[in-house]
Amino acid sequence: MSESRFVAAVVQAAPQYLDIEASTGKAVELIRSAAESGAQMIAFPELWLPGYPWWAWLGPQAWADSRGFASRYRREAFDYSGPNAQRLSEAARRYDMVVAMGVAERAGDTLYIGQWLIDQDGQTLWRRRKLKPGLVERGLFADGDGDNLNVADTPLGRVGGLCCGEHRQPLFKYALHRQHEDIHVAAWPSFSLDQPQAVGIGPQVNNALSQVYAVEGGCYVLAPCALVTDAMIELVCDTPERRARLQKGGGFARAFGPHGNALGVPLGECEEGLLLVTIERDEIPAAKMGYDVCGHSARLDVVDLDARSHTVKP
Repeated sequence: MSESRFVAAVVQAAPQYLDIEASTGKAVELIRSAAESGAQMIAFPELWLPGYPWWAWLGPQAWADSRGFASRYRREAFDYSGPNAQRLSEAARRYDMVVAMGVAERAGDTLYIGQWLIDQDGQTLWRRRKLKPGLVERGLFADGDGDNLNVADTPLGRVGGLCCGEHRQPLFKYALHRQHEDIHVAAWPSFSLDQPQAVGIGPQVNNALSQVYAVEGGCYVLAPCALVTDAMIELVCDTPERRARLQKGGGFARAFGPHGNALGVPLGECEEGLLLVTIERDEIPAAKMGYDVCGHSARLDVVDLDARSHTVKP
């Protein structure tokens, strides 16, 4: 039987940067902490294992290669067949937790921006890859494919997810709306680069995208967000100019209800922890009575998106 009311945990924390084993250990501790706080689901930020590649924004490829960033990142990337994946599956089972994890997935010689949904039995519900990495991310990561718009049943409801800039793509969002999400994981990195001048990659715009997703989809949105630490800045910023661009903190984890209402009390921008929110699934049909983009508020005779093939029909 599905849970109609439960607590979810939204992560605002830094990984142990570029250390997959230590970061996995920290993830397990956050899962344990969420369980002790009464949560039944936890959502992690984009590329949390083993961290976001901030150097890609800070200088040319030749500079990054001279510092060994790309080779280290590939070495520390997440392997679904490896022991760290097993550790996370076991943690989900041990703590009876639905886990949505953000990973830099290594598949052969290729890297992908990935999300992984694990159920309370430690079983994989879906694994997805970001369909189109952002401009600077394309030097590291390959595209996902058409099978990467997934929503799955859990005892807590139907869960889907997207990463970062995918929330600007109306058709990606609608493909998930059509699959009747109850809970959406909007995974973000830290909002700490070039702030406050770069509004488009900052917290105001991107948290607005999460909030609009909730009200458009009539679903709950969990929007985890990582932190930038002094140790990260020390590693990737070797000039005053680079240090000025990448700032400490950037934590703006948020959650929104299906009416677009903000949930919980946000943590401080530099504060690590869990944003704990209550999910009340009875609010979902209440919101959709007012507006349902895939139901009574749609005009499928005019425009439609086939959620199976993800192709637009005139």
